Amino acid sequence: MNGTGAAWLGILVSLAIPTGTQAEDSGFSVGAGAEYTTGKYGGETAIDEVYIPVNFAYDARRVSVRLTVPYLSVQAPQGTVVEGPDGEQIIGEGPVRTEGGIGDVIAALTVYDVLSLADGGFVMDLTGEIKFGTADEDKGLGTGQTDYSVQADAFRFFGRFTAIGSAGYLVRGDPADIDLENAFFAAAGGTWSVSDRTRLGIFYDYQEASVPGNDAMQDLSATFSSRPGEDWWLAGYVTAGFSDSSPDWGVGISFTAGF
Repeated sequence: MNGTGAAWLGILVSLAIPTGTQAEDSGFSVGAGAEYTTGKYGGETAIDEVYIPVNFAYDARRVSVRLTVPYLSVQAPQGTVVEGPDGEQIIGEGPVRTEGGIGDVIAALTVYDVLSLADGGFVMDLTGEIKFGTADEDKGLGTGQTDYSVQADAFRFFGRFTAIGSAGYLVRGDPADIDLENAFFAAAGGTWSVSDRTRLGIFYDYQEASVPGNDAMQDLSATFSSRPGEDWWLAGYVTAGFSDSSPDWGVGISFTAGF
């Protein structure tokens, strides 16, 4: 769960619903979501961000391929740079303005059950992700660089409760005017099956600062996922940040249909 932002809406479905359920649902899916975050990030002026991703995925029994194409709108001081959907804001000092456009396109590959113990009671998935620098860097919607990450997600099943832990490493691109460092990230939490089709969860996220001198990102989020029909899902979250590098709060929801 590498940070807040774009990663959330895609991850909610994959983490809030046990891996075994997903692995059985082979086929294509298309989803759309919306999330809003706001925070001062250690500055004097609030930065408001609206992120609207469209997600395309193909899930096989052991492998999932995903592509996210987002629209991004940011109200912030001129000169602000949105480091990425899983990164810190780089605060500008000009007058407040609103910029919008296509955000950074994300491609990811997940391999399910790379490790399975206790007769399937413990499983681990592995994900590799590429964030392409497609957002307009002149508008501050991205750094214009390509980032790479790899993460492992571990699931321990206890009847209705699923304990979940994640850890990964993020390799940043090297924009000309911004000094960015690579970052370790991790998350811990779990989900509770309220019914056969609905799960609630809570997660704590940590990510090292990519901007030298900044605080590490720390967030606590409550999530839900529901499968009202056989071929469609709903997921959402509310989050609160606990450092100057995190948004003060955020909310998001997504809808996914399978084919």
